[in-house]
Amino acid sequence: MNSMQTLTRYKAWADDRFLSIVATVPEEALTAPRPIVFGSLVRTLHHSYAMDHVWRCHLLGTPHGLTSRNPEFCPGLEELAAAQREIDRWYVDYAQSLPEPALQETVTFEFIGGGRGAMSRGDILLHVVNHGTYHRGHAADMLYTLGIFPPTTDLPVFLREGSTPQARP
Repeated sequence: MNSMQTLTRYKAWADDRFLSIVATVPEEALTAPRPIVFGSLVRTLHHSYAMDHVWRCHLLGTPHGLTSRNPEFCPGLEELAAAQREIDRWYVDYAQSLPEPALQETVTFEFIGGGRGAMSRGDILLHVVNHGTYHRGHAADMLYTLGIFPPTTDLPVFLREGSTPQARP
């Protein structure tokens, strides 16, 4: 297994653990306005999912249809969690199916805010994993303010606990 395969599996594992705890948060706390860029806990999680969608489209060379990093429509948590788990499975399968030399291929794209970009497939996968980690941390901070302790989603914990065959996405 190469590092991108490990990292996409890690992201899927971490997202699943995190979303399982978030599912216990009352709806009013999920949607309560917060002085943050995305406006609420659930909208922060939606941003993370939406960007996973954008990067998947870049990898596939298809239009993503978004004009904002904070889309106006935000589904409820149950729908969002299902979509996040589905896209995480897609990334795991994509990384598994990608031949090693393809990780170096350059993908060109348009940033949502404007301007052209170019990254290797491997760098895109690394960014998707890193971006998810960043926003799980952001959302974890919001959970702490609610008196809810988020699960540990560190890579070493995944490597110890989550990399067993039965725990793999």
